Formats: sequence, structure tokens, C-alpha cells
Amino acid sequence: MSDVFIDVTRLVGRLMKGRLPTGVDRVSLAYVRHFFGRAQAVVRLGSRTIVLPRPASQTLFGQLLAPFPDFNRSMLWLIGREALKFQRDPCLRGAFLFNTGHSGLEQSGYPGQLRRQRVRPLFLVHDLIPISHPEYCRAGESGRHVTRMNNVLSLAHGVITNSQATLDALKHYARKSGQRMPPAVAALLAAPEFPAPSPVRPLAAPYFVILSTIEPRKNHWLLLQLWRRLVEQMGASAPRLVVIGQRGWECENVVALLERCESLRDVVTELPACSDADLATYLHHSQALLFPSFAEGYGMPLVEALSHGVPVIASDLPAFREIAGRIPDYRDPLDALGWMACIQSYTRPESAERTVQLNRLAHFVAPTWSRHFQLVEDLMERLG
Repeated sequence: MSDVFIDVTRLVGRLMKGRLPTGVDRVSLAYVRHFFGRAQAVVRLGSRTIVLPRPASQTLFGQLLAPFPDFNRSMLWLIGREALKFQRDPCLRGAFLFNTGHSGLEQSGYPGQLRRQRVRPLFLVHDLIPISHPEYCRAGESGRHVTRMNNVLSLAHGVITNSQATLDALKHYARKSGQRMPPAVAALLAAPEFPAPSPVRPLAAPYFVILSTIEPRKNHWLLLQLWRRLVEQMGASAPRLVVIGQRGWECENVVALLERCESLRDVVTELPACSDADLATYLHHSQALLFPSFAEGYGMPLVEALSHGVPVIASDLPAFREIAGRIPDYRDPLDALGWMACIQSYTRPESAERTVQLNRLAHFVAPTWSRHFQLVEDLMERLG
């Protein structure tokens, strides 16, 4: 069996900055957990690649999975000790190197590093949204993502995508740009294991949850405008909205509503930092998860909600259909009146529409990490 290396540069960097794990980070941590006993850690420092020996890798992996207050000092010691040794593009001939977070793929020196190491890269591609929908991303992100995907297509020994929808998008991009498509597999991602929810409701009134970073693609604007209308029509009996997620980019209009709209002040709750225990509780007692995105490569909140028996009202997107079939109630992300009617229906006690979805939800088969990694291991075996 070939040696396995995992690039943990992104994970280490974000944790050292005190950043909360994103969905991409949680996926990367699942790879650390799965390959823990047979992999070594790789960290990129500028033009240098630091490969930690197996004992140090086990220590680093353990601390990534369960960080403690002295994390930064421990990382500096572990990585710094290896950095002091003379390492010039270590040869990893024939080994598989996992890059699960698009990390470094936009950097000009990255392809040369991999080629000199004679490694066999396996890339996990999360989406092509900056290419297909640049209007929802930061300025310049489309060009950077073109570079990333070009490097994936030219360097990859194999590709893993989080959905067939993402794989189809990558194949389309490869054909359109005249590039070869590496061997690839679509492997759905599992929801994280949350603590048991508290039996105590966090809010007394009926409420809904939206769970995502606040950015234009996630369509928070639609929900906040709907909630203003709900307050106008229903007054104090209007349902509540809980916005869980950090503020992202180009979301000034949403932030203005959250901070300055008087009619939303006691109706909308923003939680930029939410523990897994609190998240489990908020989801468990909610009327539904709302997921009005314009585009998604996957949809982890959808999996999280359905896996825990929580109904979902979502945009009608290919990735969502792939994950959940006909279980959620789907609405066009621009159909404000449709969203309004569905939310009002789900708010009512003993809502018939909500009950029908709960009956469908009983048949939901959640993606699992065991199935995901079975597909990954099969790909590795096929690649030899």
C-alpha cells in the first residue's frame, strides 16, 4: 500500500489564528481522523515543504482534532523543529498526497513543488462557484479559482468531489477549457456528530434557522425582507429567525438590516459564534432549516438538519436533490411569495405541510464517512 501524506497547512494556519472551523475544515479534519494511523503531515512554509516524521505527525493530528489552549506554542515547536533541518523539496516518490481544502492551488510555485517531490496528488474539489457564479464571490476570486482548477486538472493523480453536481461542473470546465479530466469519484460528505440537544427550547416562540456564512450567494437578504413583511402582517405573533454564521464579504446590505432595522430587532437573532451543542439545540427545536442559496457545490447544513430529523425548506439546486431527493420543500431562490407562504405554513401549530415532510424525512438515508472513505480507498486502489 502506498504511503499517505496529508497537507494540513490550512488547518494549522486557521487554528493558529483562532479561526472557527468552516465546512471545508471539518472535511479536512475527517481525513485526518480517517488516515490518522497511516499518514504523515505536510506543512508548507512559503517555498518550503515540511514533512513531519510519523511520531510528530501523530502528535500534530491529535492536536488538530482536539486543540488545547497551548496549541500555537506546540505547533511552533513541532513544525519549527523540522523546519530547522535541511529539507530541500523532500522526495515523496509514489506517495499519495491529500489536499482537501484547495490550499496553495493558486500559488505560482505550488505545481513545481509537487513535481519535484514526485508525489501523486489527490485533490478534493468543493465547488466551481467562483467560475460559474463570479457575481457572488469576492472581486478577483474567479481568476484565482481558474488557476486552482487548472492546477487540479494538470497535477491531480485523482480527484474527489463532494457531489456529482460538483464533478459534473469540473468535467464541464475541463471540456470547455480543453484539458484532460483525471480519474475522479463523487463521494458525499457526512454531517458532523453533534452533542445531544438540550430539551429546553432556546426560544419560546416558533422560529426558523439559517446556517451559513453571511455572503451574497446565501441569500440572507431575501429572508430578512420576508421577515420584515411577516412582522408587518403578524406583529408579535410573527415567527423568529435565528441567523447562525460569521459575517463574510460584500454583505453590507444584510448587516445594515441586522443592525439598524427596528422591526427586526426583537425578531431576528444573529449568532456569529455558536458551539456544536448550541447548534444542535437550535436546530432540534426549530420549525425548519432555511437554505435559500443561489448556488451550492454541496450543502452541509442540509445534511446536518435532515440527519437530526429537522425539516428543510431549500432552493431547488442539483446538489440538494442529489443529497435529499424529494424530502425538503423546494422553492426558487427568487420566489419570495413562495418562501413566505411556506414559512407561514410551517409556523402554524400542527402544520400539515411540515408533518408531510417529517413523514418523508423518515426515509432519509444520511451520507456517511464510511461510505465516503470506501469510495476514496477504492479510487486509491484503482490508481495503484
